[in-house]
Formats: sequence, structure tokens, C-alpha cells
Amino acid sequence: MQTPVEENTQPTKSFKDLGLNSKILKSIAEVGFTQPSPIQEKAIPVVLEGKDVIAQAQTGTGKTAAFALPIIQNLQNNKSVEALIITPTRELAMQVSDEIFKLGKSSRTRTICVYGGQSIRKQCELLERHPQVMIATPGRLLDHLKNKRLKRFAPKVVVLDESDEMLDMGFLDDIEEIFDYLPQDAQILLFSATMPPPIKELANKILQNPVSIHIAPTHVTNADISQRFYVINEHERNEAIMRLLDKENHTKSIIFMRMKREVDELHQFLSAKGYKTTPLHGDMEQRARQASIKAFKSKEVDVLIATDVASRGLDISDVSHVFNYHLPLNTESYIHRIGRTGRAGKKGVAITLVTPLEYKELQRMQKDIGSSLELYEIPHMDEDRLVQALCKVEVDAEVVSLYEQLTEQFEPSQLVLKLLSLQFKSHKVDLNHIFNAQKPAGVKKLPRGARSHRSGHFKDSRRK
Repeated sequence: MQTPVEENTQPTKSFKDLGLNSKILKSIAEVGFTQPSPIQEKAIPVVLEGKDVIAQAQTGTGKTAAFALPIIQNLQNNKSVEALIITPTRELAMQVSDEIFKLGKSSRTRTICVYGGQSIRKQCELLERHPQVMIATPGRLLDHLKNKRLKRFAPKVVVLDESDEMLDMGFLDDIEEIFDYLPQDAQILLFSATMPPPIKELANKILQNPVSIHIAPTHVTNADISQRFYVINEHERNEAIMRLLDKENHTKSIIFMRMKREVDELHQFLSAKGYKTTPLHGDMEQRARQASIKAFKSKEVDVLIATDVASRGLDISDVSHVFNYHLPLNTESYIHRIGRTGRAGKKGVAITLVTPLEYKELQRMQKDIGSSLELYEIPHMDEDRLVQALCKVEVDAEVVSLYEQLTEQFEPSQLVLKLLSLQFKSHKVDLNHIFNAQKPAGVKKLPRGARSHRSGHFKDSRRK
């Protein structure tokens, strides 16, 4: 039987009121927390009491600290792993590990992060240093357990973080098998952004009289994020992304893709065009993944092309733009993706490419999130970029004889116009838009005829 905790999205208590000790409060002050978030206010006292918890809260609500702070306070320093935190991805495991290190600094909390792609021998050496908290991904953890590498492994508290993501990634069978190796009296904390039926079934199996906490977001999407969509044809996606990158004043951008193959293909396409991009997906070696993240964080590259799963848990600041190469498969994915921008009070832009066939699904998604996306038009290759490109081109000696032949038939100005027309037609660009100085403002609805949008022409970058 679950004991519900009444939802209250207005925190009224201080961290001191929640029963945290002076060492924990010191670490909280050092990381800059001033007041507990709703999930922290509700979860911390319950976890401190040793009760099982099933908590539903969106990403970015402070749920890591909600379970980490009471866990750190309850550690006994008995030279064994006292707390186990299971996360769906390596990146999220590393992020949780970093946060626990910061929050447990004053308490001298020892952690270990265990995930695939690392040396097993190195992980075993680190285990000999008696970490108190283990953060692990399901696959590598299960491998250690099956091969009996974890001595005296009996954690008193176990956390399942981002449980719905573990479901999406097919880890639920692994999770159930992992629990066969864990103490039956361990305190279990299950955190999830959504509660699909399989997660509820898992909770019924592993939790004992849990306290149920549900924190509904006050706003499903951030008001600081400008949400736009662009109607295109399927084959125009790469060209559309390229033109948007040219036209938008972006500093750091993340382009979300559905498949790993698409990540590599778009990375190769944009890199060949001179854009500074880096890929991120699950088939990459761990060293390559970390190199991509480091390059993006340090601004060596300004475009990260990633799948949802690989990007889960990334903590990257100052992302100005998020691009959805396809319409996300579900509302939760859309909310998670665009939440990468518009953080810490800064403005952000979320751009989604949509084909006419996807428009009904876009309408449904807008209804789910409670906000509308504005229709914009794909920009063209503008005059400035064309002039810059021409300035960089050196005249080929072989072209001189061709030029002499052509000028016998055409006036030079006529020849230039014909060649430009030929070039732009081959790239499906409507030249009428290039020289159109003014455009009326404000298109917010899908234009009539968009469902049969077959011209293949990109429109002017100015909003219609």
C-alpha cells in the first residue's frame, strides 16, 4: 500500500527544517542551493526516515539532491558500499556521481562510478578503496554481480533513477535480475519522470509500503524558450539544418536525431560543409563520447549532434538552440530535448522540422504541452554568404577558354545572370525571395496548402 504525500509546488521550508545536519548544510551552501525544491522538500524527510519511496518528478526539478542529501547523511562509514544508485546511461551516472561528490564534500563521501567502456580491472582496484556510494549502469553492474567481483555487497539503500528511461532502453529485465543479488530489507527509492504501467508493476514487486510523491511541473515547457517549427519535405532536412545554422545567431546548438546512423551522416555532411560539429551516440567508444562532450563544453565545436539516449543526463550550460531533426516520438522526449536550452533565466530557441504528414502529430503534441509552436520559413542562402563565397574562389585556368567562348554568345551581365539562375535552380532556391526587401510579419498558423507542400523550394528567412 502506498502512502501519498500531498503535492505542494511552493516550497515553504528551509534545508535546515528538513532535518539535515551541519555538514550537509555546509555543502548545500557551497554549491549555491538556497531553498529546497518541491521534490526535495517532500522526499528528504521521508528518505531520512528509511522509508521506501516512489516519486514522480520531471527532469531538472532537483531530484538528484532529493535522494543524495539524505543518503549522504545516513552513511555509516563501514568500509562497504552502503548506497547503490542505478542510472540508465553512462553520462547520467557521471553527472550523478559529480553531484554527490559536491554535496558530500564536507562529509568526505567516497563514491565510485561503474559503467561499460571502462576497464574492469580499474573498477575493481577502485572498489578496494571502500567507496560508500556506487553509481552504476545496469549492464556493467550485472556483469560485476554475476562474476562475483563485488565483495560484501549489501547496500542499505538502492535508488532507481530515471526509471522510465530504463524501461525505454530495455533494462527492466536486468533491473529485476539485479534485485536478486540485493538485500531484501534494503530501502528502495524509485524516481521517474513518468509512470507507465511496467514501472508501476516493477514498483509493486520491489517496494514495501512506499511513500508516493508526485510533483507536477508548474509549466510543462519553459517560457524562456521560443518554440518554432518549419514545414519541409523529407529530403530537405540536411539543407534546412544547414541554412538554419547559417541564419540563427547560435552559440551552442544540439541537434537531436532518432538513429545513430543519422547522427554520423549529418555530422559528415555538416563537417564537409565547414561546420564545427561533433557526434554523440551509444555505438561510440566511451573515450570518443567523452571527447565529444568535452569539445562541445569547451566550445571547440559549437554543434553537438546526438541521440536522445546518449544525451540523457548531460549537464551543459549556455545551449542557445535545440534542433529536432525529426518530430520527437513523444511529448516527454520533446520536453526533455528543448529543456537543454533556456536555462538559468537565459533565452533559448527550440526548432523542430516537420513534414506535412507530421502536422497532425505536431498539433497533438502542442495540446499535450499546453503551448503553441510558431511557424517560420526556412531561410535561403543569402546574398552576403554568396558574395563571401565568390570572393574566396580562385579563377581556374581551364575556365578562361570557356569564358571566352560564352562571351562570344552572351553579354557578360547576361552570362552571370544565367549561371546564377542555373546554380540556384539546382539547389531548389527561389530567386524571387533573395531580392525581396520586405516581408510582412507574423505567420503563426500552417498556411493553406501546406499538406500538399511539394514544391521542394525553401522560402525566405524572414518570417511571413
